[in-house]
Amino acid sequence: MPRFLNAALLGAALIIPVAVTPTALRAEDNKAARSYHDKQHNDDHEWNKNEDQAYRAYGKQNHKKYRDFSTLNENDQQAYWGWRHEHSDALLKINIR
Repeated sequence: MPRFLNAALLGAALIIPVAVTPTALRAEDNKAARSYHDKQHNDDHEWNKNEDQAYRAYGKQNHKKYRDFSTLNENDQQAYWGWRHEHSDALLKINIR
């Protein structure tokens, strides 16, 4: 009986972290992700780390003070999406994993 109990405890200790970790990581990724619609190009963009880097480059290039993208009015957001369609991640040297 002690061998069975030890084996069961060891098995649970090895399986639980593997089963729980991907769920926790997905919840963290989805928390930060938000989708925006680009009316001019009729497509959707997911806001993530790479998009934030591109937005900061846009602000720097256009001499704009940083403001959270979600607080911008629709015209300013659309101006960014127009710029973004002309500036790929490769052009901006954003690392994609």
